[in-house]
Amino acid sequence: MIIAGVDGSRTGLDAVAWAADEAALRRSTLIVAHAVPKWVCEQTTGGRYAEIGQWMRQGANTVLAAAQDRAHREQPGVTIETVLLPGDPRSALIKAAQEAELLVVGSHGIGGLRGLLVGSVAYGVATHSTTDVVLVRDLPPAPRDEVVIGVDGSPGAMRALEFAFAEAELRGVRLRAVHAWAWPHPGGFEPADPDREQNTLRTLQELLAPYRERHPRVDAVVEVVHGHPVEVLKEAAARAGLLVIGSRGHGQLAGMLIGSISHAMLHHAPGPLAVIRQ
Repeated sequence: MIIAGVDGSRTGLDAVAWAADEAALRRSTLIVAHAVPKWVCEQTTGGRYAEIGQWMRQGANTVLAAAQDRAHREQPGVTIETVLLPGDPRSALIKAAQEAELLVVGSHGIGGLRGLLVGSVAYGVATHSTTDVVLVRDLPPAPRDEVVIGVDGSPGAMRALEFAFAEAELRGVRLRAVHAWAWPHPGGFEPADPDREQNTLRTLQELLAPYRERHPRVDAVVEVVHGHPVEVLKEAAARAGLLVIGSRGHGQLAGMLIGSISHAMLHHAPGPLAVIRQ
């Protein structure tokens, strides 16, 4: 089961389209969800706010119908259901997705403030959901034959590797595992060190070996790129259909729900971004 959260926005409909394609690949059911205040769902025929509640429910059903239509047009063969969730969209979606394979949302909603790079609902579910989350921004006009993953050897990256290999296998595309090589010092970053980079490359090849055995049909390549991780991943993702990252990497403070690099990519990923939980 895949859950896609919608609110009537363009990015929300793009998220539904992406989720429908993913459901087709996984042969899963797609649940299209929209959240409204709890009292709207509980409103009966009488009462002071009955007409307002009815109007809001009609609007919510219109949003769900439009999203369902978009998903059907994208993937007619996928089973698509709709659900109206009570409560705050962030907590409602997180709760609804607890048993789901994936939670998909658009990067911005109807109420997004101009200039913000990621909406509050998208940010909330990406940073607090216990389910893997895909944030959809700017769907590419044509399919891209590559999945990119940022790797650093952390536990979060290990699970993200399994997800990325599985996605590349489902899509029949190449997997590019990218490691950013950047050693900071007071004057900036150390220059590239060929010997160190080769050692890192060998370590990453060893890291990928068991995943290659489990997914022999995936053409997986490894790159060590000199630069800041955010800039390196942005450039790599510009050519990819999906960027995959772990929710936390090396060097993150205990108790943090999402790492600094993952946080930055929520704002700057140029296309669909998968945030994978440990």
